[in-house]
Amino acid sequence: MNKNNTTPQRGRPAKSGRDSSQTKQALVQSGVQYFTEFGFASSGIDQILKKVSVPKGSFYHYFASKEAFGIAVIEEYSHYFAKKLDLHLLNETNKPLMRIVNFANDAKEGMARYNFKRGCLIGNLEQEVGLLPESHRLQLLDTFAVWQQKMTCCLQLAQQENTIPASLDCTALASFFWMGWEGSIAKSKLTKNLTPIDTFIDVFLQLIAK
Repeated sequence: MNKNNTTPQRGRPAKSGRDSSQTKQALVQSGVQYFTEFGFASSGIDQILKKVSVPKGSFYHYFASKEAFGIAVIEEYSHYFAKKLDLHLLNETNKPLMRIVNFANDAKEGMARYNFKRGCLIGNLEQEVGLLPESHRLQLLDTFAVWQQKMTCCLQLAQQENTIPASLDCTALASFFWMGWEGSIAKSKLTKNLTPIDTFIDVFLQLIAK
């Protein structure tokens, strides 16, 4: 199952009433939920398959390998999170720095909803990168680059509105934000409270305020 084949191996599609594309998407969404909570490297696929009523023997009908499945899961989460960022960081009804606060509040609600069992899939995978395939490492880097660019644009808007000093390097600040953000998410999972996220956002905004 760890072989990175380029084409799916033999296997029958699941008889679940869904068509092949729907079943594949259900597997990916199940993978997002499972890997966000339990990680990738030490996880098998049995529980993921069971949740969407797909026999284990049918896995290779949909994915060439666990590595290929992981790539699909990362892509799914990356697209989902990019949309969430756009929802807040591109919201012209709010000032740029308030958009960051609103994004953080949205994330806090999600963590509390799942009783701190889930955090950020990308951050979780980053912590186990030494156990991941090289393709996953590169995909994580690409994902962070997209997120960083979105945050950079938001901070540049804050500069244009004279909310933060023009001398600040928004690209470096965006990189710093995501490093601190992932740490605060991990600490919130550990402590099972939202204080680490609040602390990080408050300090970040104080550091860049004019």
